[in-house]
Amino acid sequence: MDFLIDSLHSALALVFAADREVVHAVWTSLYTSGCAIVLAALIGIPAGTGLGLGRFTGRRAVLTGLNTLMAMPTVVVGLVLYGFFSRQGPFGDWGLLFTPLAMIAGQMVLAIPIVANYTVAAVAGADPRIMTTALTLGAGRFRATWQLLREIRFGIIAAVVAGFGRVIAEVGVAMMLGGNIRGYTRTMTTAIALETSKGEFAFGLALGIVLMAVALIVNLFLNLLQQR
Repeated sequence: MDFLIDSLHSALALVFAADREVVHAVWTSLYTSGCAIVLAALIGIPAGTGLGLGRFTGRRAVLTGLNTLMAMPTVVVGLVLYGFFSRQGPFGDWGLLFTPLAMIAGQMVLAIPIVANYTVAAVAGADPRIMTTALTLGAGRFRATWQLLREIRFGIIAAVVAGFGRVIAEVGVAMMLGGNIRGYTRTMTTAIALETSKGEFAFGLALGIVLMAVALIVNLFLNLLQQR
């Protein structure tokens, strides 16, 4: 028990002292995850809206595939993209492997199915009269869809928050595509895994505290929006 208490004291000291390595790992996590979720939202929300409103042959198969992608292991995503970004891969000349851009790409791939699925669920649960009323009043298809998205905005926000929570807490993609390079691609999760394996439990605990704080802040923000 003394070990845990002493480690917690050391971890809090690192956090409040704004240790350089802790700050950089936190910044890298927030930067890559933030960019990834923005890109995922730009793709996933329109895709989910289209799937939620559309009725076409093969729609069920597409939804099944989307649900399957939600459960795809992160190491599988990392492995596939590693093949694309490695020197022998089709994008090898771009020099993306072991860079923040590669990590953003991997996290975006992870987040898109989550954002799209949550959006599909939000659209399916919306009042069907919203679109009908808007179209009856003379709105075009695009404007009517925009009105629908405004009505289900909390569901859309939940989709983005869920996607962000997925990518900021993952390890496999960040490790395989970023390489866990100190001062460059080391994130909170990869640093926790590395430092704990080296016996630096207090350092890993410090990053774990920050990671939990980020999750708490994001959820408090979501609750605040819902109350408004």
